[in-house]
Amino acid sequence: LAFLAELQAHNDRDWFNAQRDRYEAHVLHPSRAFIAEVSDRLSAKLGRPVEGRLYRMARDLRFSKDKTPYNVHVHIGFIEAGPAIWMVGFEPGRFALGYGAFTFQPEPLSRWRAAAAAPSGVALAQMLDRLTHRGLRLSEPELKRVPAPHPADHPRAALLRHKSLTAWEDRLPMTTLYGPDAPARIAEALKVFTPLRDWMTTHL
Repeated sequence: LAFLAELQAHNDRDWFNAQRDRYEAHVLHPSRAFIAEVSDRLSAKLGRPVEGRLYRMARDLRFSKDKTPYNVHVHIGFIEAGPAIWMVGFEPGRFALGYGAFTFQPEPLSRWRAAAAAPSGVALAQMLDRLTHRGLRLSEPELKRVPAPHPADHPRAALLRHKSLTAWEDRLPMTTLYGPDAPARIAEALKVFTPLRDWMTTHL
């Protein structure tokens, strides 16, 4: 976190290259060790392979007005079969766990809409209500109107207006990340998303 705070203040390639040894010692290698242990724990829990991924610090500047070259956060994804992933992200002053899909590709999007409109969508809506009552945050729907052929007054109109769905737990203390027991704590905390994961795995 100290390195990320300094990177935020000195976000240029010369500074980063001069500090690369610190980045590798304090961000890259600890993140890889964390990913390996959490991946093993999730794989054992789910009974299927889970692959961890550390997303790049370098930003894609091609279509961005912000030309600072590096992200000042660490984003980690844990990927299994299906359209959604488990997520861990942190930066100075902010730490969040998540699960979901940032974008439904065409086929999963069609399955999402069919399942949300069908009786299976009732269980989804009830489950998401329980998650929000527990304090989790859900992404907002991207569409202003309910897509055809569903009526505008469909009882699950809000779900049908989604082109993606993510749920976030961002109330845990930063100290959850600290120490050799952190992978076990994170793997345990990720269980809150299991109902959403099970629904998406079944229907998408």
